[in-house]
Amino acid sequence: MPAPWITYRPEIKVLDCTIRDGGLVNDHRFEDGFVKAIYEACVEAGIDYMEIGYKASKKLAARDQFGCWKFCDEDDLRRAVGDNPTPLKLSAMADAGKTDWRTDILPKKHSVLDMIRVAFYVHQVSEAVDMIKDAAEKGYETSANLMAVSRATELEIEQCLELLAESPADVLVVVDSFGALYAEQIEILVKKYLEYAKPKGKQVGIHAHNNQQLAFANTIEAIIHGANRVDATMAGLGRGAGNCPMELLIGFLRNPKFRIRPVYKVVQDYLLPLSRQVEWGPYVQYMITGQLNQHPRSAIAARASDQRDNYVAFYDKLITEE
Repeated sequence: MPAPWITYRPEIKVLDCTIRDGGLVNDHRFEDGFVKAIYEACVEAGIDYMEIGYKASKKLAARDQFGCWKFCDEDDLRRAVGDNPTPLKLSAMADAGKTDWRTDILPKKHSVLDMIRVAFYVHQVSEAVDMIKDAAEKGYETSANLMAVSRATELEIEQCLELLAESPADVLVVVDSFGALYAEQIEILVKKYLEYAKPKGKQVGIHAHNNQQLAFANTIEAIIHGANRVDATMAGLGRGAGNCPMELLIGFLRNPKFRIRPVYKVVQDYLLPLSRQVEWGPYVQYMITGQLNQHPRSAIAARASDQRDNYVAFYDKLITEE
């Protein structure tokens, strides 16, 4: 049992993005039973939000090339979660430049979704604000996820935060897309985001990737400095190196509303078998791209090639390109 002086912060809410981020590993081809199992585990574990996939444009991504969780049509959502008669809130991610958000994101009254998380790069912030406004007007909770913040300048970050602070976004999320950030940088960013978010009644979140095996540590660091919205995935499933593992996060938070056993059960029954079919985790190539603050696409390609164990050649190639 934990010592009686160990407390918890009830304001912290947890979002599971196993299906959304994990879909980048297998082109979103999760069977309904797998999605339903993650959903039920989230409900049983007391997790606050589950991000079930993307709202991708069917003009840019063909339905026959990806699983249905790349698009999150209502029929597919309801096949997995029904009408979701639970406290768990459901989320989908909409990428700026890759979503027909005006038409494909339905009014909330016609959707089982509760939140739209808008993901964007610094040069897309204007469209992101329009997307956030549209989703809020349709009745959704909204989140602003500025991607690749480790590659943005301080001025660019501040300019984005100025615009986002005036938007209806409920949450501003620090996103370490490349798994490149260290604790000191997380502290600086969370405090910076809070400067803009707190006066407007908004929350700050953290979405960490595990390239340098710091996703959990950086999530803790963000919490220490005031982030109350935290992302994690079952067994750390996610693109490339993966994400902060849910089983570590729930164990850390100490909030009695969370129950860790359902997480271990779904990891045992579903994530372990999946790990024998597809690969994720902090392999050396992902560590290298994280250290160099680069997108992991080159590492993903390397891990899929017949040179997957030639770490030095991969390192030399990236250093030369730098």
